[in-house]
Amino acid sequence: MEPTKKKNSYIKGLFSYQWILKNLVFFLFVAFLAVLYIANGHEADKMIRDINLTARDIKELKYEYKTLKSEEIFRSRQTQIVQAASALGLKTSAQPPVHLTASVTK
Repeated sequence: MEPTKKKNSYIKGLFSYQWILKNLVFFLFVAFLAVLYIANGHEADKMIRDINLTARDIKELKYEYKTLKSEEIFRSRQTQIVQAASALGLKTSAQPPVHLTASVTK
């Protein structure tokens, strides 16, 4: 026999119908693992997109918080309060506050 015919017959014998049937469970198991691997990759990609979206939202909310905080600090200055009160007809007092003291007698 020639070496190429011997090699071809060995390969044909290796991948025969009986050999494929005998290893069918293994092939199905490997196919199942491949499907799980692909699904896991898609799930990981989806989770990374969600994390990036949440991080972007947090960054945007942080900027909004800083803007609102600076506006509130500006509005709580004394000059701003005086201007808001004068629109309502209120005026600042020219006299300093009076301190009251209570004496306790026995």
